[in-house]
Amino acid sequence: MSNILVAYFSASNVTAKLAERLAGAIRADLYEIKPEVPYTKADLNWMDKKSRSTVEMNDRSCRPAIADKVENMAQYDTVFVGFPVWWYREPSIIDTFMESYDFGGKTVIPFATSGGSDIGDSGQNMQALVKGAKVEKGKKFAARASADELKKWAEAWL
Repeated sequence: MSNILVAYFSASNVTAKLAERLAGAIRADLYEIKPEVPYTKADLNWMDKKSRSTVEMNDRSCRPAIADKVENMAQYDTVFVGFPVWWYREPSIIDTFMESYDFGGKTVIPFATSGGSDIGDSGQNMQALVKGAKVEKGKKFAARASADELKKWAEAWL
């Protein structure tokens, strides 16, 4: 067991691959944030104003349910949280994740993937959801970022 966790949500497997490389590079435990109700391709159609993802992102209070829990979150001092950028911020399921645990005394570092958008205010948004934690600004990575690049970036918190 590690005292470092890489938790991630991935809608299209891009963030999953990045999270796996990061966890391997820094020898961290890995946890996938899986929605209780998986997203379909239609749910992810951001061009459709009635798609599930669009509806969720337009309602800042929306908290999609997560399928399972991290076992023994208390053991982790550092938590890297990965996600695809949706509407210039973290997806609502990340907000669910942040509100589901006591992050007091932990350092949380967001990382993201995106076809073009930056990570925006995700770190600030996440900080507002947890008390007693330090949430860093985070960084957006190219989908093909190397393990070496990820490790070098992560070493600031290890």
